Amino acid sequence: MRLRDHLLAGQVIPAHPLALTAQRALDERRQRALTRYYVAAGAGGIAVGVHTTQFEIRDPRHALHRPVLALAAESATEALGAASERSFVRVAGVVGRTRQAVSEAEVARDLGYHAALLSLSAWREADTETLLTHCRAVADVIPLFGFYLQPAVGGRVLSYEFWRRFAEIPEVVAIKIAPFNRYQTLDVVRAVAASGRRDIALYTGNDDAIITDLLTPFPVAPADGAPRRIVGGLLGQWAVWTKRAVEMLRDIRAAEAAPVAGASPAGATPDGWLRRAAMLTEANGAIFDARNNFAGCIAGIHEVLRRQGLLAGTWCLDPAQDLSPGQSAEIDRVLAAWPELTDDEFVRENLDEWMR
Repeated sequence: MRLRDHLLAGQVIPAHPLALTAQRALDERRQRALTRYYVAAGAGGIAVGVHTTQFEIRDPRHALHRPVLALAAESATEALGAASERSFVRVAGVVGRTRQAVSEAEVARDLGYHAALLSLSAWREADTETLLTHCRAVADVIPLFGFYLQPAVGGRVLSYEFWRRFAEIPEVVAIKIAPFNRYQTLDVVRAVAASGRRDIALYTGNDDAIITDLLTPFPVAPADGAPRRIVGGLLGQWAVWTKRAVEMLRDIRAAEAAPVAGASPAGATPDGWLRRAAMLTEANGAIFDARNNFAGCIAGIHEVLRRQGLLAGTWCLDPAQDLSPGQSAEIDRVLAAWPELTDDEFVRENLDEWMR
């Protein structure tokens, strides 16, 4: 696989959840089923060991970091088939201070992962130079997938200057833009454009603005060339309804190429896309528990997958992480209002095979 070409082509990359039993032990059967689902749905890769996988997998009490990464890599390879020529990127979440991050990057590299989604949450007060030194140390081990994580779930504000210099690291292959903030999203796009690099793929992680990000030709300074596009997504939202996400990204790319701006072979108009963008954001608000500052975001993903039969429950490694009061009813509401967002029929038809 040509990693840069694959990422620049634009992919659906689900942030892989963690399947647990009622005893909060790894449910290997369902964990494999999830990976098989993402492959069958047409995803261009998976991200494992990220926020949606639960950072607690690194806790020595659970000791699940390497086993979960290994299981996902093995299951993806099996699902793709030994003779498959299909490109499929494996991205590993990497966290912590430099010693921990380099160690996690080495584990990921040794397990066949292609890039590290590098969280900077452990560096809340660090200056730009310290951050970049850390990033370069990890880049010496594995290609980097930069990550602007929203502060509400552990991220920090990162300056335009940081992103401008981050884009100069040769091993950077992509950036996940997920501050849930339009000003900060524009900072990243502008910084990459100013760097002159067109081999860095921009991916949305803004679960509240997925379609808007994918449709927008981001204007840049005249000296920085043509508008830049966010070409794909690495998203917790795409851990559910993945088949629909793949179809949606395909249709958006067709809309870009259509003779009439905003039209697609399916007849979607600009108003149609904006309507769908609002629908998806509203659904994400219920699943991610936006009204409670995202407290139930992981459990909300689990609840959708539970209803489809892919997970047995909403359990998290931390017992305090669960659905918020009223969140299940909110999920009921958006499912009733926007059933076209779901891929329930696809899952129902294939679940037995994935659960084998």
